[in-house]
Amino acid sequence: MMDYLDGLNPSQRKAVTATEGFIRVIAGAGSGKTRALSRRFAFLVDELGILPGHILCVTFTNKSANEMRQRIHNLTGDNDTGYINTFHGFCVSILQEDSHAIQYPKSFLVLDNADIDAMLQLVYDERGLTLRNMTFSRARDMIEIRKLFKEPDYYRDMIIMSLDTLKQKYMDASRAEDIIFYGYLYQEKKCFGLDYNDLIKFSLYIFAENEDIKKKWQQRLEYIMIDEFQDIDKLQYQLMEVLCGYHKNLFIVGDPDQTIYTWRGADATYLMDFDKIFPNVTTVMMMQNYRSTPQILAAANSLISKNCHRLEKKLVAMLPDGQPVLGYHGETQEAEAAWVVGQIQACYEQGISYRDMTVLYRAHYVTRPVEEALMREQIPYTLYSGTQFFNRREIKDALSYLRIIVYKDDLSFLRIVNIPKRNLGKRRIAFLQKYAEQKECSLYQALHENMEETLFKGTGALSFISLIENVAANQGERPVSEVLSDILDKSGYESLLRTEGSQERLDNLAELKQSVYEYEMACGEESTLEQYLAHVALFTNRDAETRVDKIKLMTVHAAKGLEFPYVFLCGMNEGIFPSRRTRTRQGMEEERRLAFVAMTRAEKGLYLSEAAGSHFDGSLRYPSRFLLDIAPELLTYMQAPQEELIQEARDYVARSQRYLAEPPGKSGFAVGQRVKHGIFGWGTVLEVEQDQAANVVQFDNMKTPRRISFKVRLEQT
Repeated sequence: MMDYLDGLNPSQRKAVTATEGFIRVIAGAGSGKTRALSRRFAFLVDELGILPGHILCVTFTNKSANEMRQRIHNLTGDNDTGYINTFHGFCVSILQEDSHAIQYPKSFLVLDNADIDAMLQLVYDERGLTLRNMTFSRARDMIEIRKLFKEPDYYRDMIIMSLDTLKQKYMDASRAEDIIFYGYLYQEKKCFGLDYNDLIKFSLYIFAENEDIKKKWQQRLEYIMIDEFQDIDKLQYQLMEVLCGYHKNLFIVGDPDQTIYTWRGADATYLMDFDKIFPNVTTVMMMQNYRSTPQILAAANSLISKNCHRLEKKLVAMLPDGQPVLGYHGETQEAEAAWVVGQIQACYEQGISYRDMTVLYRAHYVTRPVEEALMREQIPYTLYSGTQFFNRREIKDALSYLRIIVYKDDLSFLRIVNIPKRNLGKRRIAFLQKYAEQKECSLYQALHENMEETLFKGTGALSFISLIENVAANQGERPVSEVLSDILDKSGYESLLRTEGSQERLDNLAELKQSVYEYEMACGEESTLEQYLAHVALFTNRDAETRVDKIKLMTVHAAKGLEFPYVFLCGMNEGIFPSRRTRTRQGMEEERRLAFVAMTRAEKGLYLSEAAGSHFDGSLRYPSRFLLDIAPELLTYMQAPQEELIQEARDYVARSQRYLAEPPGKSGFAVGQRVKHGIFGWGTVLEVEQDQAANVVQFDNMKTPRRISFKVRLEQT
C-alpha cells in the first residue's frame, strides 16, 4: 500500500484512500489531480482487489485518457486498465456492446466534421442546395442546436422510424433548414453513423428503454471517477446519475475557478452543489500547486479573488521562487509584438527551447503582429488555429482506407476509391450510386458486384476490391499500426505522395503511424481496428502535438489542461480580453476565470502584454481590467502605461460594469411582474433577456412591447 501513497501530500492521500460513497475533490490548478486519480485507480485494483473492467474513469480529452492509461499501466503492470475514456468515448463502448437495442450494427460509424460535410454535400446535391442557402459550417452549428435544444427528441426518428419513412420526411421538407436537418438524419441512419451529439443521447435512450441493460452497466461499474467535473453538461450529468445508481460510489474532481465552457453547456453548479444533492459527501481540498512558481501563483490568486461567485480558496506554491511576472505596455500592437518576440529571443539565447515557450491569446486576430514579428526574426512557430491534424487531407485519406476495411461505408469509398487514380471518375461513380440505390446496398458492394462489367474494364476496380478484401481478411490478427502501414504501401498512396514531392504530408503520415503505435501501447494487445477508429473520430487538435522545436501559438481555450514552462499572454486589452461580447456579470466572471486558466498554464515564466491604439471600430484600447485586478506589487512592468491611461481604464471599466446584466434571477424582475418606467409608465415584464441585458416590457399605453436595458431603473410593485 505504501507504494501507492509514497510522495503524496495529506490531501492527495485522502483522495486516494477515500473509496466508498460520494467524494468531491476540489483540485486547484497544478495540484496533482492526474497523479491522485491514477494512484486511486491502482489502489482500487491492487489493494482492494477491484477488477479494472469494473472501474470507469472519465476524462475530458483523449490525450488525458491516454496519459492516464499509461500511468496506471506503469503502476499496476496490467494491460487491462478498465474504462478510461471521455464521456463520448465511453458511450461508444456502450453502443458497441448494446447496439442491438437500437437496431444498429456493432460496427456503426463514429462521424467527425469531415464526414458530416460529406453527408451535407450529398444532401445539397440531391436537393439542389448551394452554399448560398447555408454554409457547411453554419449547417453543422444548426444541426447541433436543433439536436440539443430545439428538437431534443430527434434521436427517436433515427431509432424508431424506418429508413424509408425518414427519407420521406426529408423529401417532404421544403425549408432549406429542414431539408438539411432531416436529410442529414437520413444520411446518418443510412450508413449507421452517429455523430458527437448522438452518442450520449443514444446511450441514455438505451438505458431508459431497457432496464436489464441499464442494470448490467450499473452493476458492472463498481467505482466511477470523473475528472474536470466543472465542465460537465446536463446530458453528461444525466448519464453519470444513471451509471452510479447501483453501487453509489462516485468520485469527482474539479475546480470551479476553471469553468470556461458555459457557452457549450458546462455548469459548475453541479460541482458547487454536489454536497447538497448527494448524501454524506466527503470533500477534499487539494490546494498545493506543484506546477508554477510562487510569483505566478500570487498573481493568479490575486486575479481570481475578484470573482464573487466562487468557492473561497487559495493555491499554495510548492516550488521555489522564480522570476517576477513581467508586464509590458506597447505604444502600438507592433511594439507589443516586438517586445514579446524580443523576450522569446532572450529566453532562447539562455538555452530555453522554442517548444518550451507558448503564446496565448483570447482571439485569433491578435496573432497577426506577433506572427509578422516571428517571421521577420525567422523564429519557427506553429499556429494551433490552423487545420487540425486529424482533419488534414492525407490523414483523412489514411483513416478512410482503414475505415473501408472494416465498414465498407460510402463516405470512405467516395473519398479514396480514386486516390491514387484508378480511372473511377464521375460517370462510373454515378452508375454505382444508381445501382446501390436500386439494390439498397453500399457503393463498395455495388462495385464488388459490377467490377467484371464492361464499364469497369481498364479501371483499377478489380485491384481496389482485391486490396481491401485481402487486408480485411486478416486485419483482426494484426496490430493496427501494421495494418495502416500495409494499406498505405499496397494502395500506392505513399508512393503517390513521394512522386508529388509532398514531404510535409509524408511527415504527417509518419506522425499518424506514431500516434497509432502510442495508442496500442496505451491500450494493450486487445485494441482492435474498430476500437481505434471510434477512438480517433473523437480526437481534438491537442491530441496531436508537434514534437518539432517551434513556438506554439494558441487560444486560451485550446490551452486548457496543458502546461508550458514559459507563457506569453498577449492582447490584454479591454474588448479583447475580456471579450467585447461579454454582456453579463456571469460572463465577465467566466472571462476572468479564462485569464486565470491562462496564467496558471505557466510553470517558470509568465509575460503579460497589451498595447495602446484603437479597435476596429475606432474606440480606444485600454489595458484589461484583469491587469488592474492583479495587485501592483505582483506585476513587474518592463514598460508601464501612464497613470493617466490607467485611470481612464479604471473609469471605463466602472462605466461598462454598470451595463453588465445580473445573473438570472438577480436582475430584479421576473416574467409577469408589474413595473413602472419613468416615461412609459406601468407595464408587465414579458421576458428577461440576459444576453441582450434587457427586460421585454408590454406597457399599458402601448400596442407593442419594448426592450428596456437593465441599466435603466424600473420601479416594481
